[in-house]
Amino acid sequence: MSERDDEPSAAPAEGREDHREAAEPATDEHFRAGHAARARSAAARAAAVSHYVEQHTPADRSSDEEKNTAWKAAHAARTAAQAIAVLAERPPDAAADSRCARNAAAAAAQASQMGLAHDGDGELAVTASRAANTASRAAGEAAAAGALGRDPALNAAADAAEAAAVLAAEAAGWLQPGQQAPEVATGIRSADLMAMMHL
Repeated sequence: MSERDDEPSAAPAEGREDHREAAEPATDEHFRAGHAARARSAAARAAAVSHYVEQHTPADRSSDEEKNTAWKAAHAARTAAQAIAVLAERPPDAAADSRCARNAAAAAAQASQMGLAHDGDGELAVTASRAANTASRAAGEAAAAGALGRDPALNAAADAAEAAAVLAAEAAGWLQPGQQAPEVATGIRSADLMAMMHL
């Protein structure tokens, strides 16, 4: 008998119960919460920039260029609001919800360009515009084929980029901390237009 013969043997692997539960797959409802929050944040940024440009562009003293900037900012805010409206009309779907968040972020980036055009090349405005573009790219990556709104790392990166865009917009004076987003009419949503936007 060897000196180890009297030691208890390890229980055979076969027949042992593994009580660890498999991780539950994330549901579309789970993904909707993140995409919807990000979409609402982006739409709020777009609306705030539009309001900012409008408030600082008096109709009786503005040039055609300034009026055009205000119009483009308002259009971007309306596009973001349309993305939110479409998201709210549909049952949860990670891919579709991420596309709505992507479109809202893209519209907010367009609005930020109008904020930059209004303010000039000031450092804070440039930083805010760049942050908005970064948020738009991150939202696009989260919604892209292969991810379809379900990649946790890409979703987290998009959330972080959106939070950074909010802070940059606040620093530029486009968005006040805790500010309620101005109401933006969505206008008439053409089915053809919505299809082109992949909404």
